[in-house]
Amino acid sequence: MAFTRTAAADPHRHLHAQAQWQPIELVFWAATLIPFFLFPKYLALASQIAIAALFALSLDLILGYAGIVSLGHAALFGVGAYTAGLLSTLGWGDPLLGLAAGAVAAGLLGYVTSFIIARFRHLALIMITLGLGQLIHEVANKASWLTGGSDGLQGVRIGPLLGRFPFDLYGYTAYAYSLVVLFVVFVFARRLVNSPFGLALRGIRENPVRMPAIGAPSPAHVRKIYTIAAAIAGMAGALLAQTTSTVSLGVLDFQRSADVLVMLILGGAGWLYGGIVGAIIFMVARDQFSGINPQLWYFWIGLLLVCVVMFLPNGVLGCLQLAAPWRSKAS
Repeated sequence: MAFTRTAAADPHRHLHAQAQWQPIELVFWAATLIPFFLFPKYLALASQIAIAALFALSLDLILGYAGIVSLGHAALFGVGAYTAGLLSTLGWGDPLLGLAAGAVAAGLLGYVTSFIIARFRHLALIMITLGLGQLIHEVANKASWLTGGSDGLQGVRIGPLLGRFPFDLYGYTAYAYSLVVLFVVFVFARRLVNSPFGLALRGIRENPVRMPAIGAPSPAHVRKIYTIAAAIAGMAGALLAQTTSTVSLGVLDFQRSADVLVMLILGGAGWLYGGIVGAIIFMVARDQFSGINPQLWYFWIGLLLVCVVMFLPNGVLGCLQLAAPWRSKAS
């Protein structure tokens, strides 16, 4: 999609306008506090939605803004989860320490693999990310002495948040923790995409061959955003391990990579809020459909996805044509 004339004529003014917070955004984030007061029985689900939204946000940064299609994003998520889980088994169960360690471990993996990712596009990139995801999954399965294999990691014990707030069965701490991390990372991502770097990423998405000719090194930018997205995915994995006190090979499954891609398609790629909205739709739909029929709930998810792609090809947010800050990509 070509940039608008306004963005091309005065990019700094355009980015400044994009960076302004709108009232509808403030309403949206205020609405995330509703589960504490009106739906306390669903706080566990709400925390899972916040974690899924963070994971989808990480994928949106590389797919929606840099055009990097990944079918192995769960590998980064899983590395973050296992890092936080393993640290807790060694006696380092502080949530913030595990969160930081998960981000660093996944970020390092993302940085190493980004040198491969930056060299390919389209179908080759899809196959490479899929292969890397399967490779990490098999390594974790074979290293059962460390990961627990198919039985899952044993002895995960997470300490109280900030030393004062234990993770209760009702999910108050888990949701508050997940929501705060999501918001902080979202603010960072929002600032990132509404910067010259973010504008360059959109240019790379549209024409990776031309961008180096105008002074934007495509491979270097791709490596940077992929590493950042990997660290965020690792944070999401660490959050899941900490809020559920469980880590299994499921965090590395291809199904998890497919699910987060579905979330992004439902909400709309390249809008930041698209991943969050898509996570809400997907997780609520999964909860309701699995309650109706635990064996066939994926049928209804598939039907929902087909309907969205047919009638809302740009995702829910894309077709609503929301205000400029929600529309973080230039269109």
